[in-house]
Amino acid sequence: MAWHEWLAAMQDSGSTYGELVWRLRLPRALAAWAVGSLLAISGCLMQVLLRNPLADPYVLGVSGGAAFVSLLGMAFGVAVNFLPWLALLGALISVLMVFGLARGTGPWSGTRLLLTGVVTASGWAALISLVLSLSPDNSLRGMLFWLMGDLSYATLPVWSLIVLAASFILTLGLARSLNVLAMGETTARLLGEPTRHLLWLIYLLASVLTATAVSIAGSVGFVGLIVPHLMRLLVGSDHRILIPAAMLFGGLFLVMSDTLARTLLSPQQLPVGVITALLGVPLFLLLLNRARLKGI
Repeated sequence: MAWHEWLAAMQDSGSTYGELVWRLRLPRALAAWAVGSLLAISGCLMQVLLRNPLADPYVLGVSGGAAFVSLLGMAFGVAVNFLPWLALLGALISVLMVFGLARGTGPWSGTRLLLTGVVTASGWAALISLVLSLSPDNSLRGMLFWLMGDLSYATLPVWSLIVLAASFILTLGLARSLNVLAMGETTARLLGEPTRHLLWLIYLLASVLTATAVSIAGSVGFVGLIVPHLMRLLVGSDHRILIPAAMLFGGLFLVMSDTLARTLLSPQQLPVGVITALLGVPLFLLLLNRARLKGI
């Protein structure tokens, strides 16, 4: 849109340009920003939880459960308005499964949690493949777009903004504990942190953030992996600064990616997950090479 068209939209929301901006462009941009922010914060939490820089919001199978239940709903013709709730239901089932299996009867183990999450994600992937193979051809395109991450029909429910705001405030309150925990569980325990409760709180919080993002736009990859790494290079590892920076840049990154998805092959639109992968892979390799040159 040209500048005079934007001005016309601002002056008259009922005009053609106003309808385009207020009913299509602005809700989609806000949804993209919210999803990017949710995934970026979740990525920061997951990397502290597993003490693994390669951890991302999808590593523990939360998105797999959300995707499976949502695709099942699509296959049975459930209305689009109910898909976010199906995604949240699937994510909740996955969280409870991983939580129960990883907890067991012994002490907390990050390795046990990671292995349980990876196996659970593999199980969800198998069920997703089964649903896709049995689904009719006329619904496969929509299913595949949703799996790759798609904002074409995304809306921004009020409850998702509440989740984002509440999680951001809670995460900032945990920033000092996150800084201590990043130095190691033993160090955190010696400094008086209730590590067991803290680790489960981080896991549940990251899962809620991921489930909310998946319920809005499907599985958008690389945002939760790339953004925390990039922000650590720019602002450092102090989570009191890292969390706000990651939230802001994660939202901006996904808004820019969605703009490319809409315009790159216009009038055809691409799933935004394709753009984040195309941008994320070379960027991540660049970050890895930078770390290698520094001897990290």
